[in-house]
Amino acid sequence: MTKKTKQTELTAKLLIWYDENKRMLPWRINPTPYAVWVSEIMLQQTRIEAVITYYERFIKELKTLADLAQCDDDRLMKLWEGLGYYHRARNMKRCAIECMEKYGGTLPADFTALRSLPGIGEYTAGAIASIAYDLPECAIDGNVLRVFSRVLCSDADISLTATKKQFRSIISEYLPKRSGAFNQALMELGERICIPNGMPHCEKCPIQAECLAYENGCQLMLPVNQKKKSRSLEEHTVLILIHDQKVHLTKRPASGLLANLYQFDFLDGCCDEAAIGKYIESYGTLQSLIPLKDAHHIFTHKEWHMHGWLAVLETRQDDGLWADREALVHTYAIASAFIKYKEICISFLTGGYDNESTAL
Repeated sequence: MTKKTKQTELTAKLLIWYDENKRMLPWRINPTPYAVWVSEIMLQQTRIEAVITYYERFIKELKTLADLAQCDDDRLMKLWEGLGYYHRARNMKRCAIECMEKYGGTLPADFTALRSLPGIGEYTAGAIASIAYDLPECAIDGNVLRVFSRVLCSDADISLTATKKQFRSIISEYLPKRSGAFNQALMELGERICIPNGMPHCEKCPIQAECLAYENGCQLMLPVNQKKKSRSLEEHTVLILIHDQKVHLTKRPASGLLANLYQFDFLDGCCDEAAIGKYIESYGTLQSLIPLKDAHHIFTHKEWHMHGWLAVLETRQDDGLWADREALVHTYAIASAFIKYKEICISFLTGGYDNESTAL
């Protein structure tokens, strides 16, 4: 069997499998450039099942690039709340504005032009170009790298730029006219069959006969990824200040981690009751102070260990931002790092607060 014949067979088998097994996801029903773009940005570092609700809510309110370009920043953050990686949403707005100014309110049907837009990398540009415009471009993410590492039985380190470039060249030789379907088929195969953790479901794989890793029994050894991830650990104290059925919120700085998102009072280090009592003095007089369960949140390069307290004030002398339950739920975007404390706060403001389930 020639190399070209093997490539053709793999592509044909993969497309047949995809046509018969693909999931009917919202962005696949009407794969406009805008729909493909929004979904691909949301799917970065997020599971498909988790994205669907966010995608439908986002598209319902921001139906077009023009809507996104004009969206208020706080509203945009609220629509994105819970997805994390908030810089992605800010880059989307920048991209939408640029498309309005340069491309007549649409995403350009050109890989190089797409690649030049804010927040659109090589993978996303390839996905938009192939899925929305049927252009012969690869869309190579972690799933695709894993599948082809096993198909080729390649021990090349997929964390290296040189390897990704090499794989792009190889995979481009497999591209059919239905490039968008082929790219999605590879991604779906990686998500559902050629999985990253544990033994892949080779018995269900449509391209098992073309897979050299299966032939050699080394699926679990591939892909090779030697990129080391190190995180710094930080301790913080989260203080939920409550007065008259409202909670005190602060806005994070305009740059840096979780920029422009809202949070509860956030102190460095693990503060004891005495330190917290002193901090509260500038806000009013304390009625009760309740310790909460610890929480932690992992970012790409750091990890927060958080110690929580709920403080109910008898009197208030601060004129900052105090939000009621309705505003906390529907108006202010709280960083997902604080989701556990947000749930406690909403429960307290609703009257369903259970001291036994939230206290240490």
